[in-house]
Amino acid sequence: MTAQIEPDKLGDSDNIVYSLKEVATLEGHSDRVWAVAWNPVQRVIASCSADKTVRMWSYNRSGGREDNGEDGSSKAVEFLPATEITTGHRKTVRSIAWSPSGKNLATASFDSSVSVWERLEGDEEEGESLGEWECVSTLEGHDSECKSVAYSNDGGLIASCSRDKSVWIWEVQPEGDFECLSVLMHHTQDVKCVAWHPREELLASASYDDTIILYVDDPSDDWFPFTTLSGHTSTVWSLAFSPCGSLLVSASDDRSLRIWKREPKMSIVGPGQSVRIGAGTSSVTGGKWDIGLVIPNAHDRSIYSVSWSKSLRASKEVESSGNTRDRGWIASTGGDGHIKVWQIEVDDECKVSHKLITDLENAHGVADVNCVAWSTLEPGLLASAGDDYSSKIWSISG
Repeated sequence: MTAQIEPDKLGDSDNIVYSLKEVATLEGHSDRVWAVAWNPVQRVIASCSADKTVRMWSYNRSGGREDNGEDGSSKAVEFLPATEITTGHRKTVRSIAWSPSGKNLATASFDSSVSVWERLEGDEEEGESLGEWECVSTLEGHDSECKSVAYSNDGGLIASCSRDKSVWIWEVQPEGDFECLSVLMHHTQDVKCVAWHPREELLASASYDDTIILYVDDPSDDWFPFTTLSGHTSTVWSLAFSPCGSLLVSASDDRSLRIWKREPKMSIVGPGQSVRIGAGTSSVTGGKWDIGLVIPNAHDRSIYSVSWSKSLRASKEVESSGNTRDRGWIASTGGDGHIKVWQIEVDDECKVSHKLITDLENAHGVADVNCVAWSTLEPGLLASAGDDYSSKIWSISG
């Protein structure tokens, strides 16, 4: 399928209808901040750093006036330091991920291990403090630096990836135990990122080999790659599924964003096999994925991170109503220090289109920006992490 390559819209000021306003700067790390992650249940955000620690902040809305203009989605938000986890990792903590329950935090480190953390039982919150956290399990097996970690949509699985070219899938068991279900060795180079589908047990991985691989589970055998997405001409740094799960965005060292779309086919459960998927089964639909849109020169330098959320308007509407073309907003960032937000739509003929709706320069001064993440509890709030040792919180308005 031929990709829909849209013209460069960066100079089209008519599309810049929103702005990003800085809400808070979160400081405390003593080295570059690699990633930020919003707790999906509690009003907490965590960050990880080359200083080997994880820091958490709690946040609450004040009773002040609304900040987000016509959308009215954000009043003043106050962030307060809550706790620090020293982790015990011997090297950089590169990635963090909350479980869907919000009770556990996974950390992936350059020391080749993944640790899973839980707040000590009975250590209740006192004021803004989140108390002490303990490591309930350490997942070992990778031979080199761990680059990314992610929980599946139901919290039953963890995926990790590494410079050793592998993707590992772990099953979460009672009593803080984990069982390795699969070791996937299908990339030819360093694996940079893993991302789970928001509704299914479908996993995506991105690599230094310029490709993206999608995996599903064969209930009678093992996890397997059912397709490889090629098109980027350099390292693929980051992945994010759309909230509806029918689209996947990839960000690359080639400075482009690519949006892949799912074309529903017969359900895949094994290599060369297809069966009807019935209600109540644990099988997932792999389907066929093709390129839907290429945004060339989306940034001036490498794009390190993407995050996808519903638009403010969609967040306020019932799913069955409103603009059915609206597929939400993608935030992107990278080595050029810009944070950009793209509005994505799909028309009645399944054509994917985009608009650049905001472009913030020098988000972390002259420093690279390593990560962006939309809040799951607060539509319109965006977090970023930079080489300037800080994380920042932004509110989008228009």
